[in-house]
Amino acid sequence: MSARPRLLVVEDDASVARSVVRGLRDAGFDVDLSVDGAHAIETLRRERFEAVVLDLGLPTVSGDEVLRHAVERELVVVVLTAASDLPTRLTSFAAGAADFVSKPFFMEELVARLRTRLRSNEPRDLLAWDGVTLSIAERWVTRGGERLSLTKNEIDLLVHLARRPGRAFSRRTLAEHAIPSDEAPSERTIDSHIAHLRRKLGSAGGAIKTVWGIGYRFDPGSSR
Repeated sequence: MSARPRLLVVEDDASVARSVVRGLRDAGFDVDLSVDGAHAIETLRRERFEAVVLDLGLPTVSGDEVLRHAVERELVVVVLTAASDLPTRLTSFAAGAADFVSKPFFMEELVARLRTRLRSNEPRDLLAWDGVTLSIAERWVTRGGERLSLTKNEIDLLVHLARRPGRAFSRRTLAEHAIPSDEAPSERTIDSHIAHLRRKLGSAGGAIKTVWGIGYRFDPGSSR
């Protein structure tokens, strides 16, 4: 994580926006502000950010659409909204949100959650857990020192999940974004690829967790 990560706050309520922007700047972040969905999407297309703090109830373009654009750019998205019901939370996580904070909120908690999610999103190369080693940069996997034979789709899925440990991805997101191919697999076949990947990883395959109602996440700290 850079010394001053750059964030985009997307919030149409003027008083909330002022409070969030001021609090995040005081915490050491560089912060830009968008007050509607269309401006947020255009800003994301033009500028580079590391994370987005996103309200869902936006004018012009919905927060869900802004979330989709941010996730496509592999940004950390923390949803900050008045809605706190379970369906809204599950929908946000399924779309790729890294975290969800309900209003009213404590600024200290928002800052802590952002810092944690940004750390977990930092690029890393070698990951080792339960006898398995993964090189994200070189795209190889060993188990017990022996190179595993994984298909392109299997390694694509593993690398995508491992780059963001602890983050839940929907089957749709994995099908659309995890596999860089003109013929990415359907949501239905993601389950099959994950099953084959887990089997090849042996006990280490338990690090790929099923998130009921959403999809999958990578948690190497609890592979058993």
